[in-house]
Amino acid sequence: MNSFIGIAQTQTTNLAVVAPGIAEALFATAIGLFAAIPAVIFYNIFARRIGNYNTRADNFSGEVLVRLSRQLDAGA
Repeated sequence: MNSFIGIAQTQTTNLAVVAPGIAEALFATAIGLFAAIPAVIFYNIFARRIGNYNTRADNFSGEVLVRLSRQLDAGA
């Protein structure tokens, strides 16, 4: 935004007018990446752990149902 304001005020598009705005935008992008990259890494770690937990819970419930079914069949 500062680059556009500088262009409007000076009526020129030389590097001296545009550079501060570009530097500011690059710095903001770097800060955004500094926050986003670890967030994605931790999200993937937690998503994988939750998926593993879900699989273990499904396996456990399946085993419970099989054992219960066998006991009911044996008792009937």
